[in-house]
Amino acid sequence: MTDTKTLSLAEIEDLSFRALVASGTSENNARPLAEATAATEADGVASHGLAYIPIYCEHVQCGKVDGQAQPELSRPKPGVIAVDAATGFAHSAIDLGFDALIPTAREQGVAVLAIKNSYNCGVLGYHTYRLAQAGLVAMGFTNAPASIAPSGGSKPVVGTNPFSIAAPGTDGQPALLIDQSASTIARSEVMKHAREGKSIPVGWALDSNGNPTTDPDVALKGSMAPSGGYKGVGVALMVELMAAAMTGATLGINASPFSGTAGGPPKTGQFFIAIDPGATAGGRFDTGISSLVEAIRFQDGAHLPGDGRRAKRVAAQTDGVAVNAATLAKIEALLA
Repeated sequence: MTDTKTLSLAEIEDLSFRALVASGTSENNARPLAEATAATEADGVASHGLAYIPIYCEHVQCGKVDGQAQPELSRPKPGVIAVDAATGFAHSAIDLGFDALIPTAREQGVAVLAIKNSYNCGVLGYHTYRLAQAGLVAMGFTNAPASIAPSGGSKPVVGTNPFSIAAPGTDGQPALLIDQSASTIARSEVMKHAREGKSIPVGWALDSNGNPTTDPDVALKGSMAPSGGYKGVGVALMVELMAAAMTGATLGINASPFSGTAGGPPKTGQFFIAIDPGATAGGRFDTGISSLVEAIRFQDGAHLPGDGRRAKRVAAQTDGVAVNAATLAKIEALLA
C-alpha cells in the first residue's frame, strides 16, 4: 500500500501556494491555482491535484509557463469577454474573465468568455461549478495537446479535450455537474501510472500502431482511446472548435505537451458559455432541473455525474485528504 499523509484542505492550499511562489510564480497567479489544487484533492481527483504541482513548478522554471504573466481582458462585443492569458496559468485568466462574465450574463441573459494563449486549466468542472454557484447554467470547453487519433487513423490530431456542463441548484450548489473528456480516461491518469510504475487497464490507450496496450510508457508515445469510438472523436473535434478555433488559441496538433519540458508555452484555449436560466425558462427552470434529478435519485443504485466527487468533497472538509507521501516529498524538495 502506498504511504500517505493526511492534510487539511488549508494545508494543501498553503503547500501548493508556497511551492509555486518559490518556483517563480507571482502570488496573484499562485493563489487561484493553489485554491483549485485543494478543491481538486477534495473531490478525489488526485491525478490533477498535488501531483501536478511539481510539474507546474518545473514548467515555470523552464519557461513553458510565464509565472509572472498578467492576463489582459477585452470586450470585443457586448456579450463577449476575451482574455489573453499571455502564456501564463489558465486559472488567473479564468478568474479575471469570470469577474466580467458573471455580471454580463446576469444582465444580458447570456455571455461568453474566450481565452487564448493559455495552459492546462486542471479539472474543467471546477470552473463550471463556480459559475453554477453564481446561479448560471455553464458550459466549458478546453483543448489539449494532440493525443487522440481520428477514426481509422493512428496519428493523434486532437487532445483529450474535456467539456463540462453545470446547472445551478436551489441550495447554492450545482444540481447537476457533468465533466468528461473525449478519451476513455484522462491522459494525466496514464501519466500517473507511468510515474508509479503501474500498468494500465486494456481500453485506456493505444500504441503508435493503433493497437491496445497496458504499458503506460508505450501509451504516452501512442494515442489515448476515444470514449465511445468515433463518438469520442466527434466530442474532441467539437471541443477543438470551441476552445481553439473560436478563441484563436493554438490547435492541439500544434501545441507543446503539458508534460515534460520540450517545446515552449502550449498556448491552448478555454471557452465558457454562461446563461441565466431565468431568462430562458422563467420560473420553470428550478422545477425542471429538480424533476430531472429526482427521477434519477428515485432509482435504487442510480447516481448522477459528480455524485462521487460531491461525497468526497463533503468528507474532505472535516477529514482532510490522504496525500501520496512521494508527491509530498517532491514538493517539499522544491521548497527546500
